[in-house]
Amino acid sequence: MTELTPRQIVQELSKYIVGQQQAKKSVAIALRNRWRSTQLPEELKEEIVPKNILMIGPTGVGKTEIARRLAKLVNAPFVKVEATKFTEVGYVGRDVESMVRDLVETAIRMVKQDKMLDVMDKAQKLADERILDYFKPLHAKEQARNPFEMFFAGSNASTDNSAAPASDVTVTVTDAVREGWRSRLENGELEEELIEILVEDNNQPMVGMFAGSGMEEMGFNINDMLGSFLPKKQKKRKVTVANARKIFIQEEAQKLIDMDDVISTAINLAEMSGIIFLDEIDKVAGRGSSAGPDVSREGVQRDILPIVEGSTIVTKYGPVKTDRVLFIAAGAFHISKPSDLIPELQGRFPIRVELTSLTKEDFRQILTEPANALLKQYTYLLETEGIKIDFSEEAIDELAEIACAVNAQTENIGARRLHTVLEKLLEDIAFDAPDLPEKTISISREYVKTVLDPIVVNQDLSHFIL
Repeated sequence: MTELTPRQIVQELSKYIVGQQQAKKSVAIALRNRWRSTQLPEELKEEIVPKNILMIGPTGVGKTEIARRLAKLVNAPFVKVEATKFTEVGYVGRDVESMVRDLVETAIRMVKQDKMLDVMDKAQKLADERILDYFKPLHAKEQARNPFEMFFAGSNASTDNSAAPASDVTVTVTDAVREGWRSRLENGELEEELIEILVEDNNQPMVGMFAGSGMEEMGFNINDMLGSFLPKKQKKRKVTVANARKIFIQEEAQKLIDMDDVISTAINLAEMSGIIFLDEIDKVAGRGSSAGPDVSREGVQRDILPIVEGSTIVTKYGPVKTDRVLFIAAGAFHISKPSDLIPELQGRFPIRVELTSLTKEDFRQILTEPANALLKQYTYLLETEGIKIDFSEEAIDELAEIACAVNAQTENIGARRLHTVLEKLLEDIAFDAPDLPEKTISISREYVKTVLDPIVVNQDLSHFIL
């Protein structure tokens, strides 16, 4: 974050998102202000909190993508939640605090992956040692002993202790044989050999009891509580050495990292750098409704309010403060208006950005310019079949014009319309690709018109197909 200025952040976002410069500018400033606040003295640092953002615009114009790319850019914990999934306290459904719990889980997963990468070399060596044990153990296995022997220890115990140790010659021979197996393992000669290993059974059936009831946290807590009393269940699996190595590396890396340190670091990361994207916020806007399914809309807003303004949420990993979490809310606001939100919640989103509908030129840029441009995606997919597909400039213009026209005639779904148009355009080619004798296909304006014009002209048909 320290290396990226607001202008650089906008440039990075522009690699994937077309247009919407004002929205990019607002999130870039918010992100830079977060870094600026960390450079302040401690007495001032606590006084400055992130300025939350409210994005207003039709579907498919880049609201979610801006927030998602922003989080990936700065490697920050990010969760996207639908405001419509939450219910007021007392109703069946997810409570609003689950968004913070999800953020903490995301942060723990990120920190854990980083810590495991640091110990990966050591974990790989330990994994190889475990694999070698299946081919040539370093020590002979102990004979099975009576489990009640410890209660009746007597002369037999002393006899066992006085048993003569293995000779030096035997140990030397065993080491030499083991080193021979090690050499074969390092040379990749054993990769396809099958071995039977024991792995932990991580199934958590108890969580299903609480799924969708807003009590998922209770399910996990019961699992954790019982897990500390009951032994971990293991199951046998027959896998190749290559797959066994992957399993063992994960297990050994898990043992090498300090989970208490991971949790502490993750909670701090979530508190200081976390981003929560509240989508469909307009669906819970509206006041004055006293009956029917909308009865809890204002209740959901009241429940969201304390989390957005800053509170302490109790999770199974410990308390988490939301004072410095950045909230980005978004909604189309076709029927409702931002002013329909309760005043207290409006005040918690001081930065408002209106995203504009996409034009024909925007559609053209989306098709060709971004790093993940749609035409590039379809070209790479068909190249796996040996098909080289080439779009002419006129064909691209026609695709942009058709997408714009269909959005105007039917429902405006933004850039998602391009997916529908391209799928219909390339449907026959994608179906026949493995059997086509001609491996180079040129898409011209005439081909686009031939395939799509009958559907575009027939508005009743375009409602269902495009």
